[in-house]
Amino acid sequence: MSDGGRDNVEILRSFAPGTLLRQGTELIVRQGTGALILLGSGSKVDRVSSGGFKLDGAAFTAQRVAEVAKMDGGIVVDTDTMTITRVNVQFIPDPTIETIETGTRFRTAERLARQTGLPVLAISEERRATATVFIGEQSFGLRSPTDLFGQANQALNSLERLRRRVFDAEHSLTRAEADGVVTVREVVVLLQRAAYVDRVYAGLSRLLVELGREAALIDIQANDIVEGVRSVGDLVYADYLPKGKRKTASASGILSSVTMDELQSGYRVAQELGLGALENSVEPRGLRILAGVPRLPDTVRSALLKHFESYRDLITASVAELEQVEGVGRSRANHIRSYLQRVERLASPLGDA
Repeated sequence: MSDGGRDNVEILRSFAPGTLLRQGTELIVRQGTGALILLGSGSKVDRVSSGGFKLDGAAFTAQRVAEVAKMDGGIVVDTDTMTITRVNVQFIPDPTIETIETGTRFRTAERLARQTGLPVLAISEERRATATVFIGEQSFGLRSPTDLFGQANQALNSLERLRRRVFDAEHSLTRAEADGVVTVREVVVLLQRAAYVDRVYAGLSRLLVELGREAALIDIQANDIVEGVRSVGDLVYADYLPKGKRKTASASGILSSVTMDELQSGYRVAQELGLGALENSVEPRGLRILAGVPRLPDTVRSALLKHFESYRDLITASVAELEQVEGVGRSRANHIRSYLQRVERLASPLGDA
């Protein structure tokens, strides 16, 4: 994310339910006076401000900002010190700056934000007032917690459904691996579905920022889903990346830059990830399967992958053959063999019964 993107996220977070800025906004909305509030200080503010009067050490409170919003002019709030520094101000941004807004207050707010680079809050006077934060070239309407929670729960449900589809694809891949009939297409299907999870999560993350601390539980649930899916995706990608090609980024990182239309094209996804033609037969290295073996050190996992020349050799290895690998004694060999047999049983059609 760019620095500007991070700054925007922090600004949105400062307007989350329960924050001082949000409490002040909600009070102004309820009283129906409207407001135009420039958040910042220094020469950028001075150049676009005229008239009004300064306040000395007026700490920002919801009640105080709502009271001064009853005046005709604008308000300046220093967010570093959280003080109201000027009230009843006439803002005079460059009138030649283009704006797509309607209404004097919102047009002024957009021009102020574009000219100063500072956040500007505009609140309309209607009975069902709207509050919009302008940041540079962007604007964000502040939505009610009820609306935000509704959308966040919908997104969380979508993540759950997509996770199931990823794990369905993983099971199909495991079965194809056991039968030795994997093509690039099966690999791509799983990675596409994992990328869809990332897309939904990106939209949910914005909602969580707007909800602030009230979204803690949803945030934990969403992170659990995404981390699990990304782990599977990264292992599958590493498993099937052609020999000689160095893995410089995760599949999710690479696919984050493609459009939604491109993501829906298996051919395009395979091309972006360097996996080859969709119809090509491929064999995994065994990274994903070995990652599931409980309490298996990375050094032993690497030794197993180096020792066995093919995936078939690995999953059919006897206890005696596994013991020959450095770091694998009798107990660990039995443990690995038992796990691999369990995976094979689950991958078989009878394992679904």
